[in-house]
Amino acid sequence: MSEVAGRFEVFSTCPQSSKSEPRDYLARVREVAQWSDRYDYDGILVYYDHSLVDPWLVAAEIVGSTETLAPLVAVQPAAMPPYGVAKKLATFASMYERRLYLNMIAGGFVGDLEAIGDTTPHDRRYDRLREFTEIVLGLASGDAVTTDGEWYTAKALKLTPTIPAELQPGLLMSGSSPAGLATAAALGATAIQYPEPAGGETTEVPDGVSTGIRVGIIARDDSETAWRVAHDRFPPNRRGEMLHDMAMAKSDSQWHATLSKLAEESATVGNAYWLGPFQNYDTFCPYLVGSFDEVADELARYWDHGHRSIILDIPTVEDDLATTAEAFDRTAQRIAGADR
Repeated sequence: MSEVAGRFEVFSTCPQSSKSEPRDYLARVREVAQWSDRYDYDGILVYYDHSLVDPWLVAAEIVGSTETLAPLVAVQPAAMPPYGVAKKLATFASMYERRLYLNMIAGGFVGDLEAIGDTTPHDRRYDRLREFTEIVLGLASGDAVTTDGEWYTAKALKLTPTIPAELQPGLLMSGSSPAGLATAAALGATAIQYPEPAGGETTEVPDGVSTGIRVGIIARDDSETAWRVAHDRFPPNRRGEMLHDMAMAKSDSQWHATLSKLAEESATVGNAYWLGPFQNYDTFCPYLVGSFDEVADELARYWDHGHRSIILDIPTVEDDLATTAEAFDRTAQRIAGADR
């Protein structure tokens, strides 16, 4: 785990191609990846949806631009067969000697699913994801995979080149719904959740399941400065609110519904948990906003709840990573003090 984050495993997030000019995007990817590498983050999430460039090509640029940073590549079963994913993992291991993480996603945006004719119900998508991921992991570990499943078949399928033990992929996935948590438990994956306020979480997690959170952080020396930065970066946006409402009306995502219900209770100074950017459709996760100590207190409460991994939002400037590192340093001090 990253020293800067104490005991948390921490990932930043790669910029989205849909929000950058094509001629500028590659330079932006390299820049954010190098910031993340410099502050000793464990990895960096690379999104996948129909509006974005191929995440595996982005991952190759990240690996080529950094020393240790591990791409966390979003994988959707409809995008490619399980052997294709395993082959890419093996190629990265062989060519770059770099470990990757997989962020397994069961579904996607409603429009994307409709465009490819995927009408699979929510919970059944997790059944498919489990079968898909079991094949990928079996191939990655060197097994000859034979399966006649509901979704996929294989006969003595083997992966070449092989992946060394130290470069076996890490595995994360969305885990807010009962179906998601059950699948994470079956696969041994870290279940990533879009958290409720620390100390007030209601999701019951099965024993033995590793969990993490997806959250943005804006921390500064004092709360007033942090909130000023937050509101300047994410001002009220009526069009964004309308887009959020439209997405909510069509979504079958449990985390989307839960956060939408909480949105009206956030956005007050003194409460570090903020859903303004989510409500305005600027991003898809809550934010923690406040002084370094206020944010560290919140992070320590998430640690106490059992979370061990954090995926941060896309950094705007390098100082976002520096200030977040300071908040994590103070969190580590609180955790160490509590363990004595």
